[in-house]
Amino acid sequence: MKSLRLLASSRSAGSKLKFRGENLEVEELTPKSFKGIDIAFFSAGGSRSKEFAPHAVDSGAVVIDNSSAFRMDEKVPLVVPEINPKQAFEHQGLIANPNCSTIQMVVALNPIHRAANIQRVVVSTYQAVSGAGASAMEELKQQLRAWANDEPMKQEVFPTQIAFNLFPHIDVFQDNGYTKEEMKMVHETRKIMNAPNMQISATCVRVPVLRAHSEAVWVETEKPLSESEARELFEKEPGIVVQDERESGGYPTPWHITETQETYVGRIRKDISHPNGLTFWVVADQLYKGAALNAIQIAEVLQQG
Repeated sequence: MKSLRLLASSRSAGSKLKFRGENLEVEELTPKSFKGIDIAFFSAGGSRSKEFAPHAVDSGAVVIDNSSAFRMDEKVPLVVPEINPKQAFEHQGLIANPNCSTIQMVVALNPIHRAANIQRVVVSTYQAVSGAGASAMEELKQQLRAWANDEPMKQEVFPTQIAFNLFPHIDVFQDNGYTKEEMKMVHETRKIMNAPNMQISATCVRVPVLRAHSEAVWVETEKPLSESEARELFEKEPGIVVQDERESGGYPTPWHITETQETYVGRIRKDISHPNGLTFWVVADQLYKGAALNAIQIAEVLQQG
């Protein structure tokens, strides 16, 4: 990388961020900001992406967008490099970065799908508050401090108290009773894995954890797989770390894997209720593999050509 420029709204312009020991000043984002830019990472929300990404593309940049703005656009590749890196080269100036909860799940699904053709997925997520932003993390901390001091808990970011609580409501409800987050997992998984007929049902839950998402995943495969076969597939897959000891602490947890780049898999079991069923536990730092790292990996795919 020869140079890096930081762009943001006028409110953030002039502030400085450290990168490789150097303080870089944030510039105000305008339609003319992208001259000379090869790759533009967008992570400022869907409305900003829709407004400014076309200007970046027109200036000759390849946009890697971390919002949901273009994910389901048929002309925009939705890429997880461990799964569909070739799709990145089909871009027309835009590449979409998937939803964080989708990314870690498909990384785990991929080796099973290649080996045994997944027919159905049922997933329940346990998503950290950082998925809702820095203000959400601060709200959890403030509520914990208030509880410790026997003071009232203030609630602004979430629809209900998050300290010592959880709720099955991430993003807005849809007409079918699912939330938007849950339907993202359905549609994005099918697109990434090129499996339009894969049956998927998701329940997304916000939990009082600061960082890293966890998922309980059940799959039905066309071809039966033994528990040992599934474990071997996970162990051989790039980007996956298996922690599957049947003892106290022998499984991944969000606290222990925070600020790591891999997707962790544990609690691998043959489903006792279905001959072609497998169930397993998936944990990843959603700010790394679920967002920034995956975007960087997409850029690396493009650079390596």
